Amino acid sequence: MKLTFLGAAREVTGSCYLAEADGVRFLVDCGLFQGGREARDKNRHAFSFDPRGIDFVLLTHAHIDHSGLLPRLVTLGFKGPIYATRATCDLLAVMLPDAAHIQEKEAEYENKRRFRTGRPQRSDVAPLYTVEQARHCLRRLQAVDYDAEIAPHPALRCIFRDAGHILGSAIVELWAGSGGHRRKIVFSGDLGQPARPLVRDPTPVEHADWLVVESTYGNRLHKSMAETEDELVHAVLDTIERKGGNLVVPAFAVGRTQDMLFLFADLTRRGRLPKLSVYVDSPMATSATEITARHMALLDEEAHAVLGRHGGAEHFRKIDFVEDVEESMALDRIERGAVIVSASGMCDAGRVKYHLRANLPRRESTILITGFQAAGTLGRRLVDGAKRVRIFGEEVAVRADLYTLGGLSAHADRDALLGWLRHFRAPPRKTFVVHGEAETATGFAATIQESLGWHAEAPEPGRSVTLA
Repeated sequence: MKLTFLGAAREVTGSCYLAEADGVRFLVDCGLFQGGREARDKNRHAFSFDPRGIDFVLLTHAHIDHSGLLPRLVTLGFKGPIYATRATCDLLAVMLPDAAHIQEKEAEYENKRRFRTGRPQRSDVAPLYTVEQARHCLRRLQAVDYDAEIAPHPALRCIFRDAGHILGSAIVELWAGSGGHRRKIVFSGDLGQPARPLVRDPTPVEHADWLVVESTYGNRLHKSMAETEDELVHAVLDTIERKGGNLVVPAFAVGRTQDMLFLFADLTRRGRLPKLSVYVDSPMATSATEITARHMALLDEEAHAVLGRHGGAEHFRKIDFVEDVEESMALDRIERGAVIVSASGMCDAGRVKYHLRANLPRRESTILITGFQAAGTLGRRLVDGAKRVRIFGEEVAVRADLYTLGGLSAHADRDALLGWLRHFRAPPRKTFVVHGEAETATGFAATIQESLGWHAEAPEPGRSVTLA
């Protein structure tokens, strides 16, 4: 088998791996690059292959950095099936059209800006793909169950295991060949941190001839949930009760939004927070929350105890899922007491940018960062201490307080990753470390070698290896 690392190689976004074996060519993930102009150029030129020659796609989960180029793949000629868990398929039905809508709006904004500035251009900016193309892509989805063996090709077998990252996330175990020549490659996808809200812990895997493992937080440890809860309680009480402002929570519509709603409900139930007025301002987050409720069987026991039959609504003063644009705009006229949870999680798109524009200049408001912020994103600039940022072409002063929750990540930290790796009964022939910024990925590869004695490396973008 030949494996080419097309994305998430020494970086965090754009997950995509091309595998070629026994006359079959397929992808594991097909994700969007994120983070500024460079990422936009990468997305335009992401495919170094002919999409018409790809037989199928194995998708680990629904996050856009793993799935967001699927509509472009289909538009450029891919006609095979896209295998994913049932929950992932349900989420993609919401997430891909939403991603397309954002791209259409950003292309429209850029074209208007060019017209206003009088810059001569050869042609208008076109979105990477349209809403119609995203919906057309959904016809390629083929749902699979956890722990059920499927045969996407006569020469291949694979099983999807629960990765404990977000709803529907999967580790992919893949067998190629037959008899004494049968070999196994495992793609970890994104692994979750054990004992975190809502989802179950990652499934242990005991054997692989080759392993592709993520390393997003391979160079650090998360704070404990107890410490994280203390930080969250302090941020809420400091903002709502002491300063009398608003709390803006940029949160991924899938996973992190549901985590935050769970924590607000649970901390109120336990008497650590007063009942809050929470506004979930993301149509996609609303849909994702509804989908989560439909897949309660995939959640852990604690989630069942807190959410019950009514999603924990009794633990809120108000919980409002905002759909209408006018209602969304009205949130920016609220001066105090609002908890606004809005996408996107890295602050680079969606409605949260409007709430940041309104609240960043307010000293009484707080921005609560709840997850990883990739290099080049607005969220990363805020975390790095920017005093002014540009939003919709406008310079915005940063006067609001900024809090970061260090222990809420849906990604496993260094020790959790090593803990998952220790379930392997024997070292893989080689371990490829991906989905981490360059220093993190190379550092975690060294950690694997030092701690476990395995042969590990962080492949460079575009590198091909033969798994002989």
